[in-house]
Amino acid sequence: MPLSEKIKELGLEGSQRDEYYAWGLNQIAKAVSFLNNDCKLVHGNVCLSSVVVTQTLDWKLHAFDVLSEFDGNNEAANGPMLQYAWLVGAQYKPVELAKSDWTAVRKSPPWSIDSWGLGCLIYELFSGMRLSKTEELRNTASIPKSLLPDYQRLLSSMPSRRLNSSKLIENSEYFQNKLVDTIHFMEILNLKDSVEKDTFFRKLPNLAEQLPRQIVLKKLLPLLASALEFGSAAAPALTALLKMGSWLSTEEFSVKVLPTIVKLFASNDRAIRVALLQHIDQYGQSFSAQVVDEQVYPHVATGFADTSAFLREMTLKSMLVLAPKLSQRTISGSLLKYLSKLQVDEEPAIRTNTTILLGNIASHLNEGTRKRVLINAFTVRALRDTFSPARGAGVMALCATSSYYDINEVATRILPSVVVLTIDPDSDVRSKAFQAVDQFLQIVKQYHEKTNTGDATGASSVGISSMPGNASLLGWAMSSLTLKGKPSEQAPVASANSITPLTSTTSSTSSVMENAINAPLRHVSSGTDFADQPAGPAPPSPTSTDGWGEIENGLHEDHDSDKDGWDDIEPLEEPKPSPVLANIQAAQKRPVSQPRPTATSLRPKSTGKVPKEEDDDLWGSIAAPAPRTSSKPLNVKPAAALDDDDPWAAIAAPPPTTKAKPLAAGRGRGAKPVAPKLGAQRINRTS
Repeated sequence: MPLSEKIKELGLEGSQRDEYYAWGLNQIAKAVSFLNNDCKLVHGNVCLSSVVVTQTLDWKLHAFDVLSEFDGNNEAANGPMLQYAWLVGAQYKPVELAKSDWTAVRKSPPWSIDSWGLGCLIYELFSGMRLSKTEELRNTASIPKSLLPDYQRLLSSMPSRRLNSSKLIENSEYFQNKLVDTIHFMEILNLKDSVEKDTFFRKLPNLAEQLPRQIVLKKLLPLLASALEFGSAAAPALTALLKMGSWLSTEEFSVKVLPTIVKLFASNDRAIRVALLQHIDQYGQSFSAQVVDEQVYPHVATGFADTSAFLREMTLKSMLVLAPKLSQRTISGSLLKYLSKLQVDEEPAIRTNTTILLGNIASHLNEGTRKRVLINAFTVRALRDTFSPARGAGVMALCATSSYYDINEVATRILPSVVVLTIDPDSDVRSKAFQAVDQFLQIVKQYHEKTNTGDATGASSVGISSMPGNASLLGWAMSSLTLKGKPSEQAPVASANSITPLTSTTSSTSSVMENAINAPLRHVSSGTDFADQPAGPAPPSPTSTDGWGEIENGLHEDHDSDKDGWDDIEPLEEPKPSPVLANIQAAQKRPVSQPRPTATSLRPKSTGKVPKEEDDDLWGSIAAPAPRTSSKPLNVKPAAALDDDDPWAAIAAPPPTTKAKPLAAGRGRGAKPVAPKLGAQRINRTS
């Protein structure tokens, strides 16, 4: 576009106008200097009409109709040097050209004619009027004071004294301003070292606010996007890019900024990745679901397993923006598996924020995934965490997602797990637990009232939405990095560690007993590996296992099977029998794997000789040995003779040194004199 029209369109005033003019004149002076000094050419028609403006607001020299080679060194030349000099307006011609004094022109420096033209351009630019006659150039009222001395030297009446355009750029104070310096730095960015780049980009966001807005958006923004895309810009440049992008319309942002950001997600520079995640709330909503699912998420997901705790946490928080745009296949097959690992992360704040994220994105999971994941994630892991804010987050997440649980899950799994936290060492957890108990009891009461009134339609899915008090409940926890290495802040965790195992045990036991009673639900107990068991009537997900399909949780002690770790706890739930009944039960439990004749013959002898004060020892002797080791000594009759005070000593797994001979005799490894016992043993085996 012609410069005169573009100036009217921009409508710049004051210092911003001067900065833009300085940058434009700088470009035109460089072009003229290149022609005159490097190429030995004369443009011959430099004025306002010979300058045009590009889409990026760059000024370009134009109208090369009169362009001629400078032949001042050719003594034989005698004709006109500028063949088309008649095309130039009389008001723009210097004195020697107006007189067609070609001898004087050839004796002058190559820049003399175009330096005069630059002076005419400066006058027309600042006066806002077309030059009508040469005498108007003497009116310097509109020329900036810092440019005035150079303006006068450009229009010197003596051609040899006119200012070279290259000197104009170097000497004039007018060209030293923020806009010129900023654009110049961006254009030679590859030549700058990392310290200079870092300093520049940190100042750029504030600097951009002071520069002409149109120039920032049309010139600086493309330069910045290109520098980031090709790796020459540092991570702080992303902050400036997003700030400039915020001044664009939604459509322009999608065209000019988003493609660069999508490419940056593939960067291996950790600083770039952190900067992207820190500002994702500024641009995340502009992504389409397809772009997130196919191009952005695969690169973001690498941060879940990063060695940097800060990057893992930022990746986790970014899912609050990206998860709603992910497909169900990606959520079930990838995201939930990463979140499962983060829920047992070494950083307590990451574990806490994982629970908070799950509560926030629960509405974006399908019904089958919610049934398989939510209760297991919140009760099995979050409520048993040694870090008190993580337990509190688990309680709040349950409350916020209460509308997704049916009445059986509320009564048999959620309430037993939450009630335990009403005696939690942390007061905040206790208060949240009481709030949750009240909320879930209200659900059960509603079910009870509907059942009594005969309105059981849909009663199994009774639920209420999160309480008003939970509006802020799913805000992020503290940063994991602020907790690391501070003993004073970790002190409460130590106290929680000493008490929480009892809480976890009680909660787990309650869950096991409730599940045993309510077998049709088929919900696994909270200490089990629930990857192998289906979650009731839930529809299958695209993948066979979800994020909580396997518990590799370092916080829990029970990994192996449904029974492992619970056998020793179950008897504590039963009422303690009387001493006599205990003896009978003990005698009945152990010989299950024994041959009947031997067990029945020994039972009267054993029970008859047990003193009353040995009752406590009987429980210990029954719990200690394995069935295989306890079966053989029962057949050894001399065992009772050796220890009359304790007829169950053989069951109590005596030391091998004291019982070596009777055991050898019982197994048939002795000498020939004990042959009758060998025969009896052989008969016993065949029977």
